[in-house]
Amino acid sequence: MRDDDSDLVWSSDHGDLRKEPVGSGGQRRGGRRKKRSSAPAPKVAPGTRMKVRREVAGRKGKAVTTVTDIALPDAELKALAQKLKKRCGVGGTSKNGRIELQGDHRDVVLEFLKEAGYDAVAAGG
Repeated sequence: MRDDDSDLVWSSDHGDLRKEPVGSGGQRRGGRRKKRSSAPAPKVAPGTRMKVRREVAGRKGKAVTTVTDIALPDAELKALAQKLKKRCGVGGTSKNGRIELQGDHRDVVLEFLKEAGYDAVAAGG
């Protein structure tokens, strides 16, 4: 059947030989089932403070306002980013659990987040 010293990776009889064989009942060898994750674990614990800061590093000296430690699902994160961009009248993005806005808008962002009921603080210098 399968020769461990072989360089063969595909067989028309057995399929992909690189995969671990599956036994009866959908279980892998050893009797353990493969874990299924329904949703990724949250990156930030709920109830943490959002941090608003101004960054210029890696952006050719141009200021960017970032909001980090956001404990929201992706859909709500994107909606919040849209509201902030509209309020500040600038472009920006939401990626990797953070919001980036073009330009220095710390005061406006802090005011908006506090009015919306979020716990936000200014971070950095």
